[in-house]
Amino acid sequence: MLQQEKMVAIGTLSAGLLHEINNPVNFCLMAIAVAQEDSTAKASPMLLECLADAKEGMQRVQHIVSDLKTFAYRSPEKGVADTPFLAEKAIDSAIRLTSHELRGVEVNRQLPPDTLVRGDEAAIIGVLINLLSNAALAMHKAQREHPCIDISAEWHNGRLYVVVKDNGPGIAEKNLSRVFEPFFTTREVGKGLGLGLSISYSVIQHHGGTLSVASLEGEWARFTFDLPRAE
Repeated sequence: MLQQEKMVAIGTLSAGLLHEINNPVNFCLMAIAVAQEDSTAKASPMLLECLADAKEGMQRVQHIVSDLKTFAYRSPEKGVADTPFLAEKAIDSAIRLTSHELRGVEVNRQLPPDTLVRGDEAAIIGVLINLLSNAALAMHKAQREHPCIDISAEWHNGRLYVVVKDNGPGIAEKNLSRVFEPFFTTREVGKGLGLGLSISYSVIQHHGGTLSVASLEGEWARFTFDLPRAE
């Protein structure tokens, strides 16, 4: 309940700020684009480099605004698509979409023959992309010799429990209770907004399930979520 209240509060605040942030960012990007085409700028490599840096900075702000939009407009009262889909297919899509991050990572799948669930397939793919990307980043940063992600699933009481486990550095015990908090991140400044897991938590909650985490620091991290069976 406390986690849900935090997300509602942050979502409300974010929604009020988005318009005020997005408009000036778009204006700056247009101004930068015009300046880059100016003959004076083209004659000055240093000026072009400065403009490119400014553009990159504005695009980073755009990405942050995009994350905030996703977070802000997912209210707890809002329903989710109630469409049957194969969890196996969603997992395969997420693996393909994170293929760049997963270079050099062994990905193992152990799934039951039937993975037909119901809900918002696109949102679940987003959750899986977030979990896979986080795992890959952690393992690469820790320079694991044989980075590996195991994805498994099993049915229990009419719900499919999906597990994503990596052999990365794990999560410090002091941080385990905070990983789903909005804006909590252990990454360097500018490397992440800290909304990915909060959004994922909210998505699974909207499906009537729970996203949980377990870890052994220095050894592994495991995320588990559950989805309803399609009737």
